[in-house]
Amino acid sequence: MDLVTLAEELRAELGAGTKARERGLTAARSAIRSCGNAIRALHRHELDAASELLDDAQRSVDEARDALEDYPDVRHAGFVHDAEKELAEARITRALITGAELPSHRDLGLPASAYLKGMAESIGELRRHILDLMRQGELKRCEELLATMDDIYHMLVTIDYPDGITHGLRRLTDVARSIIERTRGDVTTSVTQESLRRALEDHAGRVERQ
Repeated sequence: MDLVTLAEELRAELGAGTKARERGLTAARSAIRSCGNAIRALHRHELDAASELLDDAQRSVDEARDALEDYPDVRHAGFVHDAEKELAEARITRALITGAELPSHRDLGLPASAYLKGMAESIGELRRHILDLMRQGELKRCEELLATMDDIYHMLVTIDYPDGITHGLRRLTDVARSIIERTRGDVTTSVTQESLRRALEDHAGRVERQ
């Protein structure tokens, strides 16, 4: 094969790969954006909007995968994994906030590493939700969610595999631990203050009845 023909074939192959990469990258970015908006909708209690955004995110992730089906080296470059991780985080967060059954990675059609990283990052979203509940005085629910955070953390620390397999899960697990401890302190303070408030009200009521 002469060099001119060879160059044409190489350019055609690389051009097709570049187009597939751009399509996949655009779809992955769209998925990440939809997941972020879905989580914000969840915190605003806009559940229908969150569901629609999660459906959009799923379609975008599927599009990214389809675009790169013939280009596994680009498929595993990282941006599709990031979109899958964000999708896992958003779907897990929805389940935890609404009290629904926690979906598995198989339920969501996601790789284990992306699912676990999404689970670890959902801890931060749970903290945000707990802080909102504290302002509303729903301390019992706060304690329930704090226990859930503990359960998730204790499961994550059992996933002891190299970073090359889990793609950085250990660091996210360490971050989750610090978030849980801060949240535990906040919940404990609120519960203590509420107990003190009730004790003072009871005391004041007894004084008035005397």
